[in-house]
Amino acid sequence: MKKHNFNAGPCVLPKSAIESAIAAIKNFDETGIGILEISHRTPGWERIMAETEQLWKDLLNIPEGYKVLFLGGGASTQFCYVPFNLMNKKAAYLQTGVWAKKAAKEAKMFGDVEIVASSEDKNYSYIPKNYTIPTDADYFHITTNNTIYGTEIHTDIDSPVNLVADMSSDIMSRPVDVSKYAMIYGGAQKNVGPAGVTFVIIREDILGKVGRQIPTIIDYRTHIKESSMFNTPPVFPIFVMHETLKWVKELGGLEAMHKINKEKAELLYGEIDRNKMFVGTAAKEDRSLMNVCFVMAEGYQDKEADFMAFAKERGMVGIKGHRSVGGFRASIYNACPMESVQALVDCMKEFENNF
Repeated sequence: MKKHNFNAGPCVLPKSAIESAIAAIKNFDETGIGILEISHRTPGWERIMAETEQLWKDLLNIPEGYKVLFLGGGASTQFCYVPFNLMNKKAAYLQTGVWAKKAAKEAKMFGDVEIVASSEDKNYSYIPKNYTIPTDADYFHITTNNTIYGTEIHTDIDSPVNLVADMSSDIMSRPVDVSKYAMIYGGAQKNVGPAGVTFVIIREDILGKVGRQIPTIIDYRTHIKESSMFNTPPVFPIFVMHETLKWVKELGGLEAMHKINKEKAELLYGEIDRNKMFVGTAAKEDRSLMNVCFVMAEGYQDKEADFMAFAKERGMVGIKGHRSVGGFRASIYNACPMESVQALVDCMKEFENNF
């Protein structure tokens, strides 16, 4: 039976990236040495690093003055890096979910943190609107997609101060006007590769403005100077990222990717709204294209376990909702094929017909 992977992360990867990775494990760049064993100082690897950076620049149309970094530690480590490098006295945060809340918590160790708005009052089921960004903040931090709750900021915000965005779970899913951001960061394991590498896109002129001493490894300038190789980089995840971004480019880039993602999301949300047994949990205007969250409708709550078992029998993997929300979550990242989304929709229809 074919399995349909809807796990929230690590993500589905393009088949071409997996096949290239398997070949590279056996023999990288015709060296006779596998990618897991190769020195990161070999010419072949330096070429992969340069090509991966260029793919980021090409796909996102990154302007001059920005640097692209590949670091370890995951996006959660950046919750500390960001205020360490950017906060003098005060930062502003938009609280749209657990990860946004955790980012703000870390920042509070470095200065004043103003939560400009929060959707915690309704279990993060919507994106706050009509808030004011304080102009005396050193930066304004947002989390563009909230994997647990299925909400997403769909447009690039105009901010009067440096805008910093955690785009872990929707990067490369749509075009982004990078010029509106001072910094974008995230873990790779949703759309651009496996776990183990963190991407950072940062405008270089915002660095070196804080009074505190910054430990060498935490200073972004260290990694810019050393081209992300101050210490041994996560070689294998970066290689898979390289192959994944090649796949995105071959598909037609982010305009084409966005079109496909919208079609997948519209298909699944359309069935949720039509089917009498299910209801979406996120505000319709803020529904994520990446993480589709839904629960059993009123009168059918006792059928949750039945549907979970029914779906599992038909090859659906990873649709159990996060414990803080319950119900179901289908993560339909870039490489999740339309075939899988259609299979889930067919499964929901079949289940409905049994009642």
